Amino acid sequence: MVQHSLELANGTCDDDGHPARTGTLWSCVAHIITAVIGSGVLSLAWSTSQLGWVAGPIALLIFAIITYLSSFLLSDCYRSDDGTRNKSYMDAVQLYLGRKRTWMCALLQNLSLYGTDIAYVITTSACMRAIQKSNCYHREGHNAPCSYGDIHYMLLFGAVQVVMSQIPNFHSMTWLSVVAAIMSFTYSFIGFGLGFAQVIENGRIKGSITGVPAASVADKLWLAFQALGDIAFAYPYSIILLEIQDTLKSPPPENKTMKMASMIAIFVTTFFYLCCGCFGYAAFGNNTPGNLLTGFGFFEPYWLIDFANACIVLHLVGGYQIFCQPVFAFVERWFTNKFPSSGFVNNLYTVKLPLLPSFQMNPFKICFRTAYVASTVVDAMIFPYFNQVLGVLGALNFWPLAIYFPVEMYLVQKKIQPWTRKWLVLRTFSFFCLLVTIVGLIGSIQGLVSAKLG
Repeated sequence: MVQHSLELANGTCDDDGHPARTGTLWSCVAHIITAVIGSGVLSLAWSTSQLGWVAGPIALLIFAIITYLSSFLLSDCYRSDDGTRNKSYMDAVQLYLGRKRTWMCALLQNLSLYGTDIAYVITTSACMRAIQKSNCYHREGHNAPCSYGDIHYMLLFGAVQVVMSQIPNFHSMTWLSVVAAIMSFTYSFIGFGLGFAQVIENGRIKGSITGVPAASVADKLWLAFQALGDIAFAYPYSIILLEIQDTLKSPPPENKTMKMASMIAIFVTTFFYLCCGCFGYAAFGNNTPGNLLTGFGFFEPYWLIDFANACIVLHLVGGYQIFCQPVFAFVERWFTNKFPSSGFVNNLYTVKLPLLPSFQMNPFKICFRTAYVASTVVDAMIFPYFNQVLGVLGALNFWPLAIYFPVEMYLVQKKIQPWTRKWLVLRTFSFFCLLVTIVGLIGSIQGLVSAKLG
C-alpha cells in the first residue's frame, strides 16, 4: 500500500493502479489523424466526381461536421458521474446502455475494425503494385501492358503485420502514430499537389455540376450512394475515440483535451480531403480514377508517384495497428477472464534472440494475433475491390457506431428528458444519419456484387 501511494505521488501510477497515462493534445491529434487519414482519402476524388461540383464538396463538409458532433458527444461519456473511466467504447456502452446493446455494439465494432484492416491490406497491395507499374510505364511508355498481381504484396504486408501486431497495446504506439501521421500528411499533400499541377497543365477545371454521367438514372444513383459510403468511411473514428482518450493525462480533463484534439484533427483532415477530392476531380473530370495515386491518372514524375505510394504503405503499417489493437484487447481480455488458470492464455515467457534484447511473449497472443492478420489477408484476396469495400465498411460503421450509440449514451449520461428540444434535435440528427447509412450501404453492396460477378 505504501509503495502504491508512492507511485501515485510520483506520477508513475494512475488513479486505478495502472501505469500513468502520459498522452498530450498533440499525441492525441497524431492518433486521430493516423486513424482518420487512411486509404479513404484516396477515393475522395472519385466520390466527388460521382456527386458533382455542388453535392461533392458539400458532402465532404457535412460529414466533417457530423464527425465532430459525434466525437463531441462521445468524449463526454469517458467519465461517469462517479469519476470512473470508460477505457473503451464498449465499456461506455455497457455502463450507459446495458448488456444487450453492449453485445450488439461489440459485434459491430469488432466487425468494423476487422473490415478496416482488410481495406488496409487491399490498399497497401495496390500501392506496392502501383510503384512497380509506375517504373514500368516510365521505362516502356504509358501504353505498355504493365500488369502485375497483388497477392504476393498482400502476403508481404501480412508478414510485416504479424511482427507489428506484437506491440503490447495503444500506450506503446505513440511513436508509430507520429510516423504514420507524418506519412499521411505527405501523401495527401502530394495528391493535392499533383491534382493542382494537372489542373494548371490542362488550363481549365474539368467536371460538371451533376458529376460523371451514367447509362441510366438507376446506375447514377448506385454510384452516388456508393460515393456517400466512401466518404463515410473516410471520416469517423468513434470506435477508437475512447481508447485514444484513455491515453491522455489529467489534468486538464480528458474530454476537454479530446474535443480540442478532434477539432484540430478534423479541420486538418477536411482541408486535405477537400484539396484531394476537388483538385483530383478538377484534373481528370469524368476520367477520375477510383484511387487517386494508384489508378494512374498521374504518370509523371514517376519518382514522386513512387514516393507517395511508399508513404501510404508506411502509414497503413501504423494505421492497421490502430484498428487491430482494440480487437486484440477485447478478445484477450475475454479469454483471460474466461480461463484465469490457463498457462497458455496468461503466462509470459522471456525470449532472447541473437543480437536482440530479450522480450516477453505470451503463446495465446502470438497465436491469436497471427491468425487475425492471416484472416484479413485471405479476405482481402477474395474481395480486392477498393472503392466498393470502402463503401460497404463506411456505411456499416457510420450510423450505428459513429451516431446511434454516441447519441444514446449522451442522452443517458446528461439525463436529457424525452421530447425536450435537445432530445428532439439529437434524435432528428440520428435519423438523418440513418438514412445516409441505408443509401450508402445499398449502393456499395450493389457495386461489390457487380464487381465480383463482373
